[in-house]
Amino acid sequence: MKRNMGLIDRGIRILIALFFIFLIYKGQVRDILATILGIISAVFILTSLIGWCPLYTILGINTGKKKES
Repeated sequence: MKRNMGLIDRGIRILIALFFIFLIYKGQVRDILATILGIISAVFILTSLIGWCPLYTILGINTGKKKES
């Protein structure tokens, strides 16, 4: 797997995941929405840690630094 996520993209994903977790923790979202946001948060954190997003691969997106030849 080649990294396809830049540092800013990864940071934004972490912040969004933490916000979702905060909403769940405070009880602002419940039931199925809390479950969905929890799953999205887990995916965002996992993809941010490894620096690779499968959806970006499918769509041909790369937010990382381009290697100069």
